[in-house]
Amino acid sequence: MAKKDTKASKPGKIPTTTKVRSKGEVYRTIAEQTGLSRKQLAQVFDTMASMIAMDLKGKVGVFAVPGMMKITVQRKPATKGGQRPNPFKPGEMMEVKPKPARNVIKVRALKALKSMV
Repeated sequence: MAKKDTKASKPGKIPTTTKVRSKGEVYRTIAEQTGLSRKQLAQVFDTMASMIAMDLKGKVGVFAVPGMMKITVQRKPATKGGQRPNPFKPGEMMEVKPKPARNVIKVRALKALKSMV
């Protein structure tokens, strides 16, 4: 009678770390906990990255990872350069450089993530 592999049926405790986990460590730990292969896990992360990119490029500009975080894009228009009043020295003018249009990405932690810490 062969013994069943208990590792695949019951996930173990996730080890703590003293440094930032590498991509490989994250994949390995999730694969051990879920029973998925690393190749399948890489596909999940690639699909999620594609979803985030499409949602942020679209009109909505928001992507939520359920229970963890909300990723938003803030589109800032170009600003003109020129002379403006100096807020630190009243009465004096200062030269302001023009800025190109840009997209600013913001990641906001949701309540469930905040309560984990």
